[in-house]
Amino acid sequence: MATEEVDPRFADLDAWSLTSAMAAMWEGQLAAVAAIGHALPAITAATEAAKAALGDHGRLVYVGAGTSGRVAVQDGAELLPTFAWPSGRVCFIVAGGASAFVSSIEGAEDDVDDAVTQINAARLTPHDVVIAVAASGTTPFTVAALQRAGSLGATTIGVANNAGSALLVSAKFPILIETGRELIAGSTRMKAGTAQKVVLNLISSGIMLRLGRVYQGMMVNMPPTNAKLKRRAEGMVAQIAHCDPSHAARALEQAGGDIKTASLLALGLDRGDAERMLKNGHGNLRCVFAELGRDRVPRKQAAAHEQGGAVKP
Repeated sequence: MATEEVDPRFADLDAWSLTSAMAAMWEGQLAAVAAIGHALPAITAATEAAKAALGDHGRLVYVGAGTSGRVAVQDGAELLPTFAWPSGRVCFIVAGGASAFVSSIEGAEDDVDDAVTQINAARLTPHDVVIAVAASGTTPFTVAALQRAGSLGATTIGVANNAGSALLVSAKFPILIETGRELIAGSTRMKAGTAQKVVLNLISSGIMLRLGRVYQGMMVNMPPTNAKLKRRAEGMVAQIAHCDPSHAARALEQAGGDIKTASLLALGLDRGDAERMLKNGHGNLRCVFAELGRDRVPRKQAAAHEQGGAVKP
């Protein structure tokens, strides 16, 4: 496997000056990101399939062992604060269990029985999307979990850094990121891990784009859970509704912190109409504005705001 082989160019890396070694490792990181370009069609196909499968109740299920498992957990853990993706719709199947999030569990990656047990306990449905990550593509735990998930009808996505590996063969949507040999042989926390993180960022962010949880480049589903995020939310409402910050703040308060509802309130809609339109548009602000007949703020409402129009309750 390429990720396990010693790269002859770096056989004496430990004898190099630290400046030269740092430059080589940095270049390796750049190469890892560049390697993703060839896989963009596969990543896009997997993302589209994931969005279609999830519906209103499907879950994103991350599977991995060791470094790959921790990279996967990091991606999934960010979905709630970034996109308000419900915690009940994210599941982690990690070799060694929760304790492996912060420490190495010897032998866990070889435990095929535990992989099947964890998948069975998750009670997967065809609406669930399983994203399994392994640099080698041969990790027994990860391969077994993905295969079992596939047999239960879940949409399976495999991310690996070695061609022809069992994980990719077993996945309905295989994603190969050929990052090649590591500067430190077998240390897949480096090039392979960086590439995995980027791929997971693309998949999860792409799903949220397609689900309408992003509008005009903003995280419009973000829950404003602290003062900084509340200010950010007010700024989003002000930008979307083209109103002043105080107007946006009042709208956000009346909307109970929901940015999309607040934006519509700031445009002059009442809360009932705003919530109805968002429900009909599956939470997608672009769909709502299309229903209103404009891509941006209706002129009549914009004019009212310029004259200091109040937010309706």
